[in-house]
Amino acid sequence: MSEPVEALSRGAGLAAWRQIADALEGEIAAGRLAQGAQLPTEAVLAARFGVNRHTVRRALAALAERGLVRASQGRGTFVEAAPLAYPIGRRTRFSEIVTGAGREPWGDLISHREIAAGPERGAMLVLPEEAPLLELITVHRADGIPLSTARTWLPLPRFAGFAGFAAAYGASGSITRALAACGVPDYTRASTRIRARPADPAEAARLEIAPGRVVMVVSSVNVDGAGTPVQANRAVFAADRVELMVAP
Repeated sequence: MSEPVEALSRGAGLAAWRQIADALEGEIAAGRLAQGAQLPTEAVLAARFGVNRHTVRRALAALAERGLVRASQGRGTFVEAAPLAYPIGRRTRFSEIVTGAGREPWGDLISHREIAAGPERGAMLVLPEEAPLLELITVHRADGIPLSTARTWLPLPRFAGFAGFAAAYGASGSITRALAACGVPDYTRASTRIRARPADPAEAARLEIAPGRVVMVVSSVNVDGAGTPVQANRAVFAADRVELMVAP
């Protein structure tokens, strides 16, 4: 290995990975690594500090655990952007909120299946426990950065008609447009509950955050113009990427 560009302090009682993490955190705080900027590769950082890539990887993991950077599979590591203000009210629309912030919204359909409502979902949608539901797992992005992942439940057979809700969502990337395609041109929020907890491994992977990072869980029910529940939703937001605002 050639001489490092920036030698670390050896034998000072501070691990090499910690010194690297502190150096990069200082550059983020000073704006030399701007919000949304891609960090140099592990190989470049290893050469810069005169360490192996495992040491660099541990430093980056520490920064990710503190919510300063995110690792995107196959793309690299990026400085986290400023949190997006996300108002929650009677007409909460992900696409409108993200577009209004000057970012590009999109939703990815991860999977869908038919399940029984069960007691909790049945109560949310005012349906018998044995009623069939369509369950979707989705990831919602702003400029390609995942802000939330959600489980969405809709009553069947109502949302199996037309092109089918799952197909409409997969084509449009929008809950609002998928509902409209299935005969619900407008809807309003009937209830919202918010709590915080650590992300589970699957959520962390979909959100590209370190396992165990704090997430905000927003459980909601939407109703159509007649007041009939059409959608129950449990959205898990990366807490460092959004600022939830409850509208009066």
